[in-house]
Order: sequence, then C-alpha cells, then structure tokens
Amino acid sequence: MATDRRSNAMAGMSREALDHAESKDFALGTGPKRPRDAATLILLDREGASVRVLLGRRSRHHAFMPGRFVFPGGRTDPADARIAVASDLHPDEKQKLRGTGSRASDARARAIALSAIRETYEEAGLLIGNPGSFQTRNPGWAGFAEHNVVPSLDRLRYLARAITPPGRVRRFDTRFLVAWKDDIAVELPDGGPTEELEELAWFNLGEAKELEVPLITKTVLADLETRLANDPDLRPGAAIPFYRMRHRRFQRELL
Repeated sequence: MATDRRSNAMAGMSREALDHAESKDFALGTGPKRPRDAATLILLDREGASVRVLLGRRSRHHAFMPGRFVFPGGRTDPADARIAVASDLHPDEKQKLRGTGSRASDARARAIALSAIRETYEEAGLLIGNPGSFQTRNPGWAGFAEHNVVPSLDRLRYLARAITPPGRVRRFDTRFLVAWKDDIAVELPDGGPTEELEELAWFNLGEAKELEVPLITKTVLADLETRLANDPDLRPGAAIPFYRMRHRRFQRELL
C-alpha cells in the first residue's frame, strides 16, 4: 500500500475541517461505530470523445446525504454472495475487492460486487447482466428473475474505496465500482422499486462535478476522470485510491 500525495478535494483535510464541510450531508453522533460494507455503481455512457455518468438526487427527507446527487448504491447484503451469475469477477478485480486481513474472502468480494448491481436495480430500475433464465428465492433479486436477466460481473471495474470518517451516525466502507451502459440488459420505464433516487439523468463529468454532490462523490469523479484519461478501456487490476481518516487527517492511499 502506497500513499498518493497528489492534490485532491479531500486528501489532507483535518477531521474538524471535514466535519464542517460535510455537516449538511451526515448526521453527527458520538461513540465508535464500525463501518458497514457498502457498494456504489458508476454507470458510464461513452459518446464519441466524451463520457457521461448516471446520477440521481436523494430525497431531501433522507438523514444521509439529503438532496444530494449520488450514484446508485447501498449496504452490502452478505446473502448476495450466493446469487448465481453469468460470469464472475475478473481475477484481478476480485483480488482487490477481497481486501486483506481476517475478513478477506472471495464470498465478500462477490457480495460487494453483486450488491452494487442489486442496488442499481432497486434505485434506478436498471438490470445489469445477460439475458437468460434466472431463478432465486432472494426477494431482492426477484426483478432479475421476472425479467430473465442473469447478473454478470466480468466487466465490472473497481475504481475507489472510501470509509466514512468517525463521528457520523452512519458509517460505511464503500467500494465504488464502474460498469458501462452497454451492460444494462433491461431498463424499467418507471425506475426502481424503492424510488430512492429522483431526477435520474446522465451528465458529462464536468457537469457532474458542478451538481450538488457530496464531497466524496466529487473526489471520486476526479479519480474517474484521471483514470479514463490514462486508461480509457478501464483495464482490470489498476491501483485503487483508498480514502480514510488516519491520525485526524483524511488520507488518500493506493491499494
């Protein structure tokens, strides 16, 4: 693991400065809270030389990032690891998603990746995968069975990881994954069943950074812009920016 000292919207911010900058996005709270695994899917649409990303606005009634434009995503359900897939993660991507330490496992990596696909269906009504017969007893995946879509992981790419700083009522260990619009097998006309995201739309990267986005979203968008400039095909196994609070400073490292 190496430290990347390039200028960045969040890297190097003190805990106090970050608390102030994010005061409208997170409810602050006391006591230690272990971050929960979460996943976000950044969908890309390439048109000529430009790339657009899909974002939706969270309801202003939400306690977590109210009114902000975000990528589809949410908490990882360990049961997602048991969902059948048309194709597995690329080995290099799986290895990075596994992580290290006592919790590292292939099942955890698959659960994280599949939760990003499930949340994209639930929040945006977009089913990522291949046409085909699919059966499951898991209610979170019933839409895939109904529309005959088998989830597929081989084209997912791992872009970034960020842990919510301490002092928030909710904390997540979020992996930001990337897929292409071409990977969408079915697009539901009325959006996802949870209706958590409003104003879903495609934005070019410059437009996206000017929206009401959380600071971490703006930071990851900058990482995405740099990655696409150097690696437009998003080859597997690239170095992953990792954001977390250490020694009361928000730091950016490379995994």
